[in-house]
Amino acid sequence: MRSLAGLLAGVALVVALQAHATPIQYNLTSDHCTGGCGAAPFGSVTLTQNGATVDVTVSLALGYSFVKTGAADFQNFKFNGTGVAVGDITVDPHAPALVAATGAFNGDGTGDFAFGINCPSCGNGGSGAFTPPIMFHVANATIADLTAPNNLGNVFVADVLAPNGNTGPVDATTPVPEPGAAAMLLIGVAGLGWVGRGRRFTPHGLRHS
Repeated sequence: MRSLAGLLAGVALVVALQAHATPIQYNLTSDHCTGGCGAAPFGSVTLTQNGATVDVTVSLALGYSFVKTGAADFQNFKFNGTGVAVGDITVDPHAPALVAATGAFNGDGTGDFAFGINCPSCGNGGSGAFTPPIMFHVANATIADLTAPNNLGNVFVADVLAPNGNTGPVDATTPVPEPGAAAMLLIGVAGLGWVGRGRRFTPHGLRHS
């Protein structure tokens, strides 16, 4: 029984450590583009807890570009943050230059958002399209602070130009499952089965086979 308890404790510790260290990814799959933006996923949003800061990377699929249009409140990317102020957000150097913004953003039926990342120097629509990932950091925050669904169930929105020429918002609603943590749980279950097979019950109690 002592070995069984040790196995369970070890599996729980490994799963907990991996869950803490593993980035959380959301795929942009919901299509609000006028005329459609093609086949999802259109990109991804990856969040990593780095001490008291959350690092965020927004990448688009091959052939897609970030744009800013009225459909996404002229923000290239939108998100929410519990207990977050715009001064907590630092955007990485980028070509073209990007800035963080705050406001009441609720364009094109994707729900309410309080924060955005946009390109002040970019023209609207396809004339201001760019493809490099958007990377920024939110201080004094946790991943949970940035991933609560909004009033319509959306967590993130990006404004994109698709390869077919259509533009519009695409959004993310649920995180991608973490295969590493699931694998560790399966290992734990297999281990329990091995321990069970290695013991037999008799009328006088437990003995090894």
